[in-house]
Amino acid sequence: MAWLLCLPRDLFKGTSYSTVVESAEGELLGARIAADGQWRFPPCDTVPERFATALVQFEDRQFWWHPGVNPVAMGRALIQNIRSGHVVSGGSTLTMQVIRLSRQRERTVWQKLVESVLATRLELRCRKRTILALYASHAPFGGNVVGLEAAAWRYFGRPASELSWAEAATLAVLPNAPSTLHLGKGREELLQKRNRLLKRLLEHGDIQADTYAAALEEPLPDAPLPLPAYAPHYVEACPKGVRTRTSLRIGLQKAVSAVVDRQSDDLAREGVADLAAVVMDNRTGEVVAYVGNASPYRERPGVQVDIAASPRSTGSILKPFLYEAALEEGLILPRTLLPDIPVNLGGFAPQNFDRQFYGAVPANEALARSLNVPAVFLLRQYGVPKFHSLLQARGLTTFTRSAETYGLSLILGGGEGRLDEITAAYSAMAGSDRPSLATWYILDALKEVNRPDELDWRLIRSVRKAAWKTGTSYGFRDAWAVGMTPEYTIGVWAGNAEGQGVPGLTGARTAGPVMFDILNLLPSSNAWFERPDTDRPSLAKVCVASGYLAGPECPETEEMVLPSACLQSDPCPYHRNGEFVLPPAMEWFYKPHHPEYVGARRKTASDQAMEFIYPGSGTVLYLPRQLSGEVEGVVFRVAHHSSDATLWWHLDQTYVGETRFIHELRLAPAPGRHTLTVVDGDGNSASIVFTVAE
Repeated sequence: MAWLLCLPRDLFKGTSYSTVVESAEGELLGARIAADGQWRFPPCDTVPERFATALVQFEDRQFWWHPGVNPVAMGRALIQNIRSGHVVSGGSTLTMQVIRLSRQRERTVWQKLVESVLATRLELRCRKRTILALYASHAPFGGNVVGLEAAAWRYFGRPASELSWAEAATLAVLPNAPSTLHLGKGREELLQKRNRLLKRLLEHGDIQADTYAAALEEPLPDAPLPLPAYAPHYVEACPKGVRTRTSLRIGLQKAVSAVVDRQSDDLAREGVADLAAVVMDNRTGEVVAYVGNASPYRERPGVQVDIAASPRSTGSILKPFLYEAALEEGLILPRTLLPDIPVNLGGFAPQNFDRQFYGAVPANEALARSLNVPAVFLLRQYGVPKFHSLLQARGLTTFTRSAETYGLSLILGGGEGRLDEITAAYSAMAGSDRPSLATWYILDALKEVNRPDELDWRLIRSVRKAAWKTGTSYGFRDAWAVGMTPEYTIGVWAGNAEGQGVPGLTGARTAGPVMFDILNLLPSSNAWFERPDTDRPSLAKVCVASGYLAGPECPETEEMVLPSACLQSDPCPYHRNGEFVLPPAMEWFYKPHHPEYVGARRKTASDQAMEFIYPGSGTVLYLPRQLSGEVEGVVFRVAHHSSDATLWWHLDQTYVGETRFIHELRLAPAPGRHTLTVVDGDGNSASIVFTVAE
């Protein structure tokens, strides 16, 4: 009974191992040294046949037949030791050596006896192949290299399964005296031992004469080699001290890294030091390539930062999720006109990137052009708290503050997101087994985004189609681009890890070209997203001019398949008496971009004659001052349907001036609450209430 219980269940309990990270194919992506400073890979269950054959021939030729101890070998070793007067041979079997490696005790006669007993018990517990694997995983191979796999990579730069006969023989003899025989010293003795083992393998019939001759010509390796580092930031984030098989595809990882490194080195000349990219398989939801930060060889502050997993200002990259949710709920239709006019919401006055306003823009076009003002209007309609919850539900873990803290700026980069999580959220959108109709319309809109290479996929069949979106944070600190095909989603971030902005750093100009370079690496079926079938009839007539559900006065309509919630949305509000008429402020900015727009030919009781463009009612104004200290005032603007109308302006019931044609008036009201009213010649009026800050 004592013999049955003498062996610990885990022979190497408490041993620290290196962090080993492998690709989906099982190839080494990278590793980190063990906590005790040793390169000791986690144990393998198998041993390559060449090494097993060489090891048994060198260390224990009776291994396959003895019960853990070899009395003949031990007797021979005893006689040799007596004759020489000191220990020249241990007579230990490989099984006994496994026991000794696990116990790490002083080598004495008593310990040898204990090892013999434990070895017989180990033979009863494990198969011979398992014992070989235990030895190969824990034997010393010189310096701080422990275990066959670590030795194969450190000395030969390849896995143990790919070692030549000469390499396998070299590693088979190294554990015999790792402190005196290694690459730094005793090289001649090491070479002789290797060659003697090769001759023994030849004589035993394990190798042929030509193999033997070729093996003798192979030189010993020089200094230890660095381990592969194909995804250093990804490796750093993996569980420590274990072997991890990832979803990264080794060939794709190498190719993506090469593209990103090359692009990053070019961008560095423009002051953009860092670049990150993530590629995901939409069907599986797995990451297949990951570059946490490009060009690790280029020294710079922040080179070690895993940008792909770091929170950065999102810019406009979240807009597709808002448009998709609004479509799903029927707040908008695919081409609903959205307002694009000046607005001041409690001091928040969003502007488009080009500093222009377009009056009214179809939803799909506003998304494709990434216009800021329509997105803010849409978020106000959808609700910040609801959108905040939606982002968290999509797996974006960085939005930890309350929705009120972010406010409407949430859609323009008021929060921070991680590239890996944002890419995953886009991948989930593109890779659903059965995407919603709303999702399909979003993807359809995003394929119209202008490409950085200015190629048109409609005209050139070889051009890869992609639905893609860019984002640029305030101050040109973060540039984003995310592209989707039915098979893959690619996320790219460019900027500086330390946060400094760079003029001209935009998603379209900086991150976009990198995204398309990666896209061209990926295999493709040339298929595109199919519009999903709907569960119930959802065909409806839509006003061509406004994008709303067609009303009875809409002259031109088209039939569209819509998300079911859209069937309950409001009808077109802009057609009256067969005329397409926008509200005054929208009309004011819409006309210059649409010369075909006519507006109202005749006035009706329901017409809104005029509207304040700036400021909005409820705005708090901060009056600018000149260098002299004099208050400069603020320009108030009004839009009127009639191009030649005259307006009379009254501040707190006091007349302050009149305007005609262009209705702008500079005023400098005293601090406090005020009411501004404008009146036209027909008696129509409009008023706003605003406050001037102290």
